[in-house]
Amino acid sequence: MSVKAHVVILHETSRSFTNEWSLCFQLCRYEYTDGSEQSGYRFIWRRQNNNLQGAMGQARIPSIAILLKLVSQAMDEGWGNFVGEDANIEIKAPNN
Repeated sequence: MSVKAHVVILHETSRSFTNEWSLCFQLCRYEYTDGSEQSGYRFIWRRQNNNLQGAMGQARIPSIAILLKLVSQAMDEGWGNFVGEDANIEIKAPNN
């Protein structure tokens, strides 16, 4: 039996594009079906209807400039500096 994960988004910042999709940078907690948890960051696309677009663990990043902008926003907002399990501190989830 394979272990699956439920992802809890703790924080998110994004950049919208003309096609109405948004590239999101997120701080997440991964809750696995075996009872373990891990925290970390991910990039993921959000569709026009606000649903997330899972892509086998990969999100296309259009440019390094956009990547750096999203990471900088996370740092400016105070949640881009967590390392490993430090991210498990109690953080208010986003409203989306």
